Amino acid sequence: MEQRENKFRFKGLLSELRLYLCNEWIAGFPSQRIRNFYYRKVMHLNLGPGCSIFMHCSFDCARNLSVGANSVINQKCRLDNRGGISIGENVSISQEVLILTADHDTEATDFKGREKPVHIEDFVWIGTRATILPGVTIGYGALIAAGAVVTKDVAAYSIVGGVPAKLLRSRRKDLSYQTKYKRLFQ
Repeated sequence: MEQRENKFRFKGLLSELRLYLCNEWIAGFPSQRIRNFYYRKVMHLNLGPGCSIFMHCSFDCARNLSVGANSVINQKCRLDNRGGISIGENVSISQEVLILTADHDTEATDFKGREKPVHIEDFVWIGTRATILPGVTIGYGALIAAGAVVTKDVAAYSIVGGVPAKLLRSRRKDLSYQTKYKRLFQ
């Protein structure tokens, strides 16, 4: 029994070390190639071809993140991937965006935690400092305004903004761009 507990503690320590190295050292390393290698091989994140995760992004655990081809996650984003985050192709996530997948049940007497995945479909654009709450799906081609707090699903091609985010208008439907974007020191 004691040997099993020691093995469990050792695995927990290794997991915490992997996460610490990711968020404190690797995230600030000025080589996207090296960061992506660490994210894929050590953190076991599923990163599509041509995707970019800029410097100083942080993660809450290993695994549970899938990013499609040519998607860009700008600097200083926090991705709480404990509950799972799936990001489609040609998605642009601006600087300092917060995507949460875990919270606490406000009705529980024991402060019980819960996890709900976030799904972001293709051609979504999320503005600077927007917050996406657990369990939200953002539809194809939607645009989230800077500073918005998204508390519920966003329909395809919708432009939403505010706190909480509300429909502002619709986005055009003939989207065909690629967000593939790399910088030397980002």
